[in-house]
Amino acid sequence: MEELIIPTTEKNAVVWYWSLKTQKEKGDSLVEGCIANLPEYVTVNVRQNNLKDLVWIWNQWDSDTRGIFAERYGDIANLIAVNIDERLIQAMVRFWDPAYQCFTFNQENMTPTIEEYAALLHVDNVQPYKIYVKEPKPMTFKKKLMRLTDMIDTWAEKQIKKKNETICIPWSSLRDLVLNHPDMLKRVNLFALAIYGLVIFPKVLGHLEVAVVDFFERLKQEINPVPTILAETFRSLSSCRRKWEGRFIGCAQLLNVWILSHFWKVERTPFHMFSKTFSPLEAYVKKEWPKEVTEEQWVSVFQNLRADDITWRAPWIRPSVLLYRVGDQDWVPLLGLWGGVGYAPLLVQRIYEEGPRHREILEESSSMELALYADTLTQYYDLWRKQRINSKQISSTNYTV
Repeated sequence: MEELIIPTTEKNAVVWYWSLKTQKEKGDSLVEGCIANLPEYVTVNVRQNNLKDLVWIWNQWDSDTRGIFAERYGDIANLIAVNIDERLIQAMVRFWDPAYQCFTFNQENMTPTIEEYAALLHVDNVQPYKIYVKEPKPMTFKKKLMRLTDMIDTWAEKQIKKKNETICIPWSSLRDLVLNHPDMLKRVNLFALAIYGLVIFPKVLGHLEVAVVDFFERLKQEINPVPTILAETFRSLSSCRRKWEGRFIGCAQLLNVWILSHFWKVERTPFHMFSKTFSPLEAYVKKEWPKEVTEEQWVSVFQNLRADDITWRAPWIRPSVLLYRVGDQDWVPLLGLWGGVGYAPLLVQRIYEEGPRHREILEESSSMELALYADTLTQYYDLWRKQRINSKQISSTNYTV
């Protein structure tokens, strides 16, 4: 099942007035009596799948096969080349605020947005406002595997495993099919499924979970995968933050690229970055990034972050629209594979320092134009920031780099 939402676009001034009025009347839209009581220290496991098989397979493909893959699935293959800085992710989790669904670095609020992740993944053959919703009566997992692989039912039944109370299929069961299936398009599709299951939604290490297969099946109906990816990233960050510990099962590669891109300072955005063929992920992989930075050093960077230390608008983000609310909600609900979460991008619209157009989804949605937004903070924002319910996030210890 998928949900199609109808977009309308508002002018920046209208959105600014609505936002100010709503904030004064309703406050922060938190649950009544909400009290933030989060641990100072968080131990996060960022263990990832071994992607050597995927890298080897990708390197064996010729340019025609890679082109077909990119046409169908955008730039997700570049994720397998992204080196994850585990210490960076571990440090970031300490600054995640589950109540507001954003990072609070010193006094600066930042969060990945739908528009940024869409630009990174470069998925063009989707309907932006057609979202994934789990089917109430889905096809059985065995039948889905048979359809995806063209294999018989006895094969599919043998591959289905139960790991940690989760129904899944081992990557090893699909590897030979990705390499040797006689149908080239089947090889391409199964490779994409592997990336979604092992990289983007790595819930069960070495396996592809049944919900990922259900989601992948829906991609051919041109749903936008980004809201689902973002939802699971937010849910995992919040879970780790609240429980003191846990394994991060969002897409660590995208989160890594996103935060470092905001330290990617360019005097002027190169013209080629505005080309439709430009790949932000490919450019990121080719660029040299800091190495051997400890978790404590990253904590110090975030703890003392100032607005001038970062690039609010990532150099690869193109003029677009910013989805900021849905229907009569004052925020955007994001539906993931295993749950949902709220998302309030107006909190971090400085990410678009040249200014977003706002889009509203009226089930329906609302958006604002990314055009002439000034990078300024009003007195109302400063007052709110002082009064907001702050999570007890980090020890008063000042780390030094």
